Amino acid sequence: MTSPQTTLTSETLEQQLLQEDALLRGHFRLSSGLHSDTYVQCARFLRRPDLAAPAAAELARRIQEAGLQPDVVVGPAMGGVVIGYELARQLGVPGIFTERDDSGQMTLRRGFTIEPGQKIIIAEDVVTTGKSTNEVARVLEGLGAKVLAVASLIDRTGGKAALTFPNFALLPVTAATYAPDDCPLCRAGIPVVKPGSRPEKAFS
Repeated sequence: MTSPQTTLTSETLEQQLLQEDALLRGHFRLSSGLHSDTYVQCARFLRRPDLAAPAAAELARRIQEAGLQPDVVVGPAMGGVVIGYELARQLGVPGIFTERDDSGQMTLRRGFTIEPGQKIIIAEDVVTTGKSTNEVARVLEGLGAKVLAVASLIDRTGGKAALTFPNFALLPVTAATYAPDDCPLCRAGIPVVKPGSRPEKAFS
């Protein structure tokens, strides 16, 4: 007999992300050129199936509790591929992904198709601004699909993503960003780390 599934709380998820160095606090140079006190790299969390599965199960529970019944889960590459697959598995539906073509446009490739009228959940590891999520939604809607919601591990928008559909996120994260020439972390003498370098260099 299996034990009842326990709900994954945001506090537990945050601790797991911190333990896996998937959520870092310090001084970071983002790809935009801005500096930030927070850096998220969910791949370090999602490499652990024992952590990814309960997180996806919690997202699936919330989606089902809201009465949403998707036909397909779509996770944009790269960040949405792993969580999209696991969420699809939990929901019992196919999981596919979008990716950018040679011109930089988001599209379906690899023989993936969407049928008109299919209901979609977009899966993301992190919703940062909502811009790429909306880009994926436009692609899917252009194929005749209906986007029901986006589901993510982390929402970095502070609830301010300009989305026209529900946003299910397990953990809201507030991250400050600064222009490089007006960065209090620089003024404090805290070394800046470019994502991809060793994160411990950001900490004293």
